[in-house]
Amino acid sequence: MVDFSRRQVLSKSVADALGASVIGVASGDEVAESETVGSGTVKGELKRFSTTAFGAEVTGPFVFQNGALLYSLQHPEEENPEPFDTAGIGYFSGFQFELDGTNDDFDELSTPQTEAEQRQVRSGDGEYEILAHGRDKINDGEERLGVTQTPDGTDITLDNFEGTQYGAAGTNPDCNQFVPTDEDGTEGYLFTNWENSPGNVSRIPLRQTFDGEWEADLDDAINLANTEPFREIGGTRINCYGDLSPWGTMISSEENYAHPRVSLTNQVGDIVDAGTGKGRIGGAQFWNRPNPTEIQSAVDDYYGDEAWSIQGYWALDGVEFLAYYLGSEQSYQNSNSNSTEPISDTYPNPYRYGYHVDFREPTADPPQPVKYYVMGRASWEAPNIQADEQTVYMCSDGDSKGIYKFVADERIPKYDDPMDVSGTLYAPEITNPQADASTVGTRKSPAEYSLDIEWIPLGSASNAEIEEWIAEYDDITQSDYLRVHAGSDWMEDREAALEEADREVIENGNQNYITNEEIVEWADQYYAEGPDGVDEELRRVPFLETRAAAKEIGVSIEFNKAEGVDSKDGAGPGDPVYFGISEFNDDLANDEGDIQMDRVDGGVVYRGVLESDYNISTLEPVIVGPDFTDEPEDADDALRNVDNVYVMDDGRVLCCEDGFGGPARSYPNDGLYVYEPQEPEEKTRNGNSGNGNSGNGNNGNENSNNGNENATAATRATANEARR
Repeated sequence: MVDFSRRQVLSKSVADALGASVIGVASGDEVAESETVGSGTVKGELKRFSTTAFGAEVTGPFVFQNGALLYSLQHPEEENPEPFDTAGIGYFSGFQFELDGTNDDFDELSTPQTEAEQRQVRSGDGEYEILAHGRDKINDGEERLGVTQTPDGTDITLDNFEGTQYGAAGTNPDCNQFVPTDEDGTEGYLFTNWENSPGNVSRIPLRQTFDGEWEADLDDAINLANTEPFREIGGTRINCYGDLSPWGTMISSEENYAHPRVSLTNQVGDIVDAGTGKGRIGGAQFWNRPNPTEIQSAVDDYYGDEAWSIQGYWALDGVEFLAYYLGSEQSYQNSNSNSTEPISDTYPNPYRYGYHVDFREPTADPPQPVKYYVMGRASWEAPNIQADEQTVYMCSDGDSKGIYKFVADERIPKYDDPMDVSGTLYAPEITNPQADASTVGTRKSPAEYSLDIEWIPLGSASNAEIEEWIAEYDDITQSDYLRVHAGSDWMEDREAALEEADREVIENGNQNYITNEEIVEWADQYYAEGPDGVDEELRRVPFLETRAAAKEIGVSIEFNKAEGVDSKDGAGPGDPVYFGISEFNDDLANDEGDIQMDRVDGGVVYRGVLESDYNISTLEPVIVGPDFTDEPEDADDALRNVDNVYVMDDGRVLCCEDGFGGPARSYPNDGLYVYEPQEPEEKTRNGNSGNGNSGNGNNGNENSNNGNENATAATRATANEARR
């Protein structure tokens, strides 16, 4: 066995954590904005159907069996006129997609021309009708839609509690999935994610009336977060997008932005090599710090001009509210700031958040949720479960993040107990030289070149095994942060103890959880023995610290805001899967890693084609967003910052925008576009199918990668060293 030195292969300079992009987050030596060839182009037809009300994203689209369309009105500005001043879920009355594969079934919507048009939901056909608003009374008045409660029934809002909250309660409806209870799809339950912390999923009975309209029964609606089965799994946080599984259940994804333990392009080995996390450490290491979101201002005070941006720190908002949700002693003070008095009783375990959640019996009262720990822990925007019921493609949102694949050993619903689900987690290695400017000598446009992928196995385990590993960290509280890391007695001098603890964590990592040294040791053993050869106690690393582990072995964790992945229901070999990358910049367009291409701040939609074993080996660009150096009017009709993608049964793709009101367009609203695709250049690909690079076990090849793991590691190690 060849033992490649982690120090030689993976070390990078502290300068990688510094610098600033023009549009995105600080990320290092990124190329300046330029007139990228092919920006603002489409392979097929892109047609605007709707623009949402000012301040709101377009998110959570769902197309009913009869072609009716629904989406969420997420966090609109309160100054909009009623009913567009309050978050809600609505459908387009009087309109149905014909589902014939063409965009002839609706009129193109013009850009909003007046402020009045900017402050309402508009569409090419039909009228947007609100079915339910966030904070509406539901469940016979016992709850408010989208609002989580403590075990004693107190609403967890800033009106009732001291602290910070990730998004105001009941203002962030996101993913919608409808589970029908009749054959015609005219009655059933609408499951809606609420992108807050504590997180929530609501279930609203819907039915179609005799005249084709839809109505909601709010008296029988419930917030699943306030049910006992939901609390038993620790609740959720930041429920973003999701999927309707092939077995007919809602999959809710936790967008746990607070999971990065290193900032941006850095690796844990950099911290170990340097003997300090200064300039490199990420927000995850401060999870159990008293008043965790104040760590950025504390670091600014401690280090002055040498301070750095701590990736993900802001998403620690709501962690203490999550403790109250779990039953921690509560402070009923009306304040917008946290106390630094540590929580010493009940505190959330970080390794219980950042997963895909399945409601396996969606019509039960209440349904039992299960988290698929075996699919890895990240800031999940979306999964896409294939028709083989084994293969799952997943997108992790944020800067310097990944797209991932999971392959179950058997069909997932075949497991009687979902805790028995087992399989292998994979991360991508981008292999085509055209994507790497250091290889080809010139930086290429993402509009002109596809991305070739080899899927690298991170590890194999079962859901039950991982839950046992997670449980080992259940009893850690904020008091432990001070007790373990501070020299001073925090009960006598809390301010001094807090600074001592912060500085110790920055230097040597948070010792309450998986340590930096454990991650480095896992990587060393991975290189020497392959993913199945690591020590038993280290097998947890790629599942609980997925991003850190993948970065440590040098695979392509470079995507910026991977926000959508979907295929049509029942898609099989030869059918497309679409991936939405909201911004093609930062780590995709700097001078590091496997992808060094021109930037497109408007993002890219890629299409992959399923091979015979449901593997995807190539991502072809089909929609390329605008270059933000263009004139504003040039970007008016281009897809800007794609968020969710939703593939209808006829193969067309709904593309949702999340552009934050600018820049580089003459109007501030986000829109919903319908993409009518051209046929893929290769309807069926055979290049890597079943050859050991796909990693799928569907055709009896589940072990085909194992014999090549060390050779693959050697190749990556040599390539990484050559690049650096």
